[in-house]
Formats: sequence, structure tokens, C-alpha cells
Amino acid sequence: MLAAIGGGVATNLAAQTPKRRNVIFILSDDHRYDAIGFLKSQPFLETPQLDRLAREGAHFKNAFVTTALCSPSRASILTGTYAHKHRIVDNNTPIPKGTEFFPGHLQKAGYKTGFFGKWHMGAETDEPKAGFNQWVSFRGQGTYLPSPNGLNVNGKKVPQKGYITDELTDYAIEWMKTLPKGQPYFLYLSHKAVHAEFIPAERHKDRYKGAKFTYPPTMAPEGEMAQSRPMWVKNQRNSWHGVEYPYHSTLDIAEYYQRYAETLLAVDESVGRVLEELKRRGELDSTLVIYMGDNGFAFGEHGLIDKRTAYEESMRVPLLARCPELFSGGRTVKEVVAGLDIMPTVMDAARAPVPAGLDGKSWLPVVKGEKAEWRKELLYEYYWERNFPQTPTMHALRGDKFKFIRYQGIWDLDELYDLEEDPLESRNLINNEKYKPIVNKMRERLFDILEETGGMNIPLQRDRGGQNGLRSPDRSKASEFPDDFKKPPARQRR
Repeated sequence: MLAAIGGGVATNLAAQTPKRRNVIFILSDDHRYDAIGFLKSQPFLETPQLDRLAREGAHFKNAFVTTALCSPSRASILTGTYAHKHRIVDNNTPIPKGTEFFPGHLQKAGYKTGFFGKWHMGAETDEPKAGFNQWVSFRGQGTYLPSPNGLNVNGKKVPQKGYITDELTDYAIEWMKTLPKGQPYFLYLSHKAVHAEFIPAERHKDRYKGAKFTYPPTMAPEGEMAQSRPMWVKNQRNSWHGVEYPYHSTLDIAEYYQRYAETLLAVDESVGRVLEELKRRGELDSTLVIYMGDNGFAFGEHGLIDKRTAYEESMRVPLLARCPELFSGGRTVKEVVAGLDIMPTVMDAARAPVPAGLDGKSWLPVVKGEKAEWRKELLYEYYWERNFPQTPTMHALRGDKFKFIRYQGIWDLDELYDLEEDPLESRNLINNEKYKPIVNKMRERLFDILEETGGMNIPLQRDRGGQNGLRSPDRSKASEFPDDFKKPPARQRR
């Protein structure tokens, strides 16, 4: 009788014990929010596996990064804080001493952790970082095709044998196969793709050659849309990051996007391979799988290419999640979520203690449909870089209806957009008297958030690298202009 009672108590306690859920986080590079097949932003683009994640899980239609640049965005993901707090404000900033990344907290909670892919934070080193039991990375941006630099596997140099997206997926799946059943794990698969210069896998080359690309309406250099833009945006059209002289070349935007879409195909296949391995392990429905981009990318919007700006194409990213044990499929989440929410979300799923002082919060209650207090607006920040000086320091407040953008250190217009009436951000309302109260209110709120989170100082960094946006290009140097950029001038169709 006592044994029966004891067994019942043990059973009840086991049922009440929170599950230590496995989490897989897949990060792509420069993947803009609408470059997903089911959104039909370009009719030829296909992403069947990402479509599957949305169909069987959740699509976060208002997902953002708080700095649209590789290193700061990745640091915000790993720390749950704004760039002004973790201090990794550009791609050259060393990682400050004492910085803690959340996989280390997962290790303390009994998790095995693995990192596979692009680190790109704190100089060019590819050495293993604290917090990971398994490490596969490369220096800087790495290369799509095999190169002498190779990979760093747990501190040992190993040749890169094949196409990088496939090879990183191979390493990630092989590591999964070494994990015993019952061992909780966190897998971080960080793709180089789809960072420029876009090189698709051989099997995907020319898949979209000749496909009709729809040019963005805001690409036009004249008209009402262009008149209200800040002068720095107009001037940037003819810069390193502008459509008239992109990367100081004759690159064609349509062909550029086609290669981008072809390069994305291997990332989509990678997602499918990871899901298949989870199915083989019997963990498909119990594992939280998250897919996200580290920042967006403009293909002609406002006359620009690249990221960095506070426009939607730059700061908005794809975010998809799947875990049938936690939430049903086919969900569309409208709330504004951000990269700095990834850390607390993963910690929440793992039932691990969440450190104090984070700027992000777990979106699990939101995706489950539970009533939860959630943010009404999101702060965005970008700090001027000497090596890409054509984009100024800026802060923005992105609300559900309005976006306010403030520029620092230049004599130019700020910006206000009604995102409901003008989702293309084509009509700057900053000088419209009707909206002055909204501008004043959003400006005050922006500074309130900066003060509350310790962001009232502009970070100053040592000069590193040249001034790419200002130098006179030497077209005799092949290294400055890849073959793709040496084409005869192609008229930009609008």
C-alpha cells in the first residue's frame, strides 16, 4: 500500500516536472522579411520548407531586428539586449570582456549546445566561443565554395569540402546523431547564405534566370515619393549602396535578386533536412524549431541596396517557429517581436532561469494565444561606420501604426510614416502640421526607452578599415570588382 502511494506521488511529480525542450535555431544572413514563397512578393521565388514551417507552425509577420547589421544583430540575439547595451555596435567591435551569451546558461541547465556556421562578431577570429560544446565556424564572412581558409572544428583547422550551406547542415545533423535520447540540446545553425556575393549551389544555378522581377515603386528617382525623402537618401542613390552605382559597378538589380533567390534555395533545403532528422529521432513535434534572418536587405527600395537603414526592408526579417506540442499550426502572429526576444524565448522553452537585465522577452505566451502584456513599440538603432560613411547614425521608434526616424549628426529631415496608410514608407509626414503631436510624442518615447536602457551615449570606436563608400574605385583590381560586377551597363527597369 505504501509502495502504491509512493509510486502515485512520484508519477504526479513527474507529470508536474517542466519538460526540458530541445531547441533548434536556424539563422540566415540578409534574408528580407518577404522573401518567402507563400508571401508571393516575387512570383517566381520558392521556399517549400519555410512554407511548411509557417503552415505547421507560426509566421511572425511583424518580426524585426533592433540593428540591421550582422554583428550587432547577432549579439542582440545571443544577449537579449540592445546594441547600445552589449556594445557590439558594428562589424569590427571586439566583444567586450565579461559578455555572456545565453548558450552558456543553457549548459548550466544541463543542455548540450552546438554552433555551426557564421559567427562574425568581434574581429575575424573563428576560434570556439564559450558556451558551446560543439563548434564549427569560419573566419569573417567565409566562402560559399571550398577555400584554403577552411573551417574551424572545435579549435582544429579542417578543409571546407563543399558548398557551405550543405556542409554546415551536414555537421549539424551529424552532431545531432551523437546525442543520446533524453539529452536536452540547443542547436544553433548559422548560415552564411544569403549574404552577398550570392553564389547558389550548382544544382540551383540559373533556376530563376530570366524570371520577371517586380521593381519596387519607391525605386524611382523622381515624383512625390522621392520629394519627401531626406537628402542623404537621395544622395546615396549614386553611392556604394545605391541603385545608380551599386558597389561602384553596373550590377543589375533584377539579376542580383535572382541570384539571391537561387542562393536561398539551399537554405530552404537545409531546413527540410533538419526537420527530417528530427522525425528520424522521434523529436519532430516536441522540438521548438525557430527560423530567422539576421537583418533584411533592400533591392531598390528608396533607391537603395543593402541594409543598415530603419526602413522596413532593412529592419524587418522573416521569423517562423514550429512546435506542435506547444502551439498549433497555421498561426499568424501580428505582435511586434524582435531578435532580442530569442534569448528569453529559448530560455523559457528550456525552463531555464532567465537572467535579469534583458531588453527582450519570451514570445511563447503570445504564440500560444495566451493573454500577455506585450510591447506597443520597438526601438531601432544604427551607428555610423567610418568604412561605410554614407549612412548616418539613426534611432527609430516603430509602432503598430506610425514609425518615427531620427538622424544624428547630419543637417537633414527626420521621418514619420503612417504604416497603415503608407506601408511603402513613400510619404514623409514629418513637416505635416497635423502630425506634429505624434512626432513629439514618439520623439519623447524614443528618448524614454534610450534612457531606461542606458542608451544615451553615442559609442565611439577606433578607425578600422577604409572608407569604402568614398574611395575612387580602381577597376584594374579584380579583387575590388568580382566578375558579376563587370558587366556592360544594364538599364534598371522600373
